[in-house]
Amino acid sequence: MSTLHQAQFLVTVNHLADLPADPLPEVAFAGRSNAGKSTAINVLCQQNRLAFASKTPGRTQHINFFAILTKDKTNLANLVDLPGYGYAQVDEKTRAHWQGLLSQYLQTRPQLSGLILIMDARRGMTALDQQMVEWFSGTGKPIHVLLTKADKLNQSEGRMALEKLKKELGAVCPPEQWTAQLFSSTKRLGLAQADQVISTWLGIESSTQHIANEKGSYKKQG
Repeated sequence: MSTLHQAQFLVTVNHLADLPADPLPEVAFAGRSNAGKSTAINVLCQQNRLAFASKTPGRTQHINFFAILTKDKTNLANLVDLPGYGYAQVDEKTRAHWQGLLSQYLQTRPQLSGLILIMDARRGMTALDQQMVEWFSGTGKPIHVLLTKADKLNQSEGRMALEKLKKELGAVCPPEQWTAQLFSSTKRLGLAQADQVISTWLGIESSTQHIANEKGSYKKQG
């Protein structure tokens, strides 16, 4: 069974000097505000209140770390919840600090194994999402996109949204560097695929429980 369900809050970071010094692998989650990032983290970790969404989208400028623990509380790896982008109503000084922290973390963090990028399936890849893909692709590290809220689309709409995204990703990022799928936290669609990607990046055992519990028709998502 995947150990993601044993994730526990580790630390909140607002300065580069406070980043965990251990060499454990990390997977970061990023996405536009209100795209469903916190909910996706909670569902993947089989918890209700591990990651919190701010009541005011874009207000959280901290990086939150969650430790993936074994039964004996040994820390195997970390999940990293990055601030949502797109709606931040903050002063320029605060915005500059947040952007600098995010930039330095994503570009220079050696422990970072890959980026899970959250996009709303109904909106697809926005200009800000494209900027993130283009910017992060320079690191050479993998990107896996979760098209969240896929339950809001019917099967045909979901397939078209995924195919459209793949074409857009292919135009801005090397094909060997990205993968993408449909995902729904509400309907538990795509959990097995996302769990497999994250577990592989972190070097931990993937879940079989998710595969058994997963329902829906989005089986071949690419």
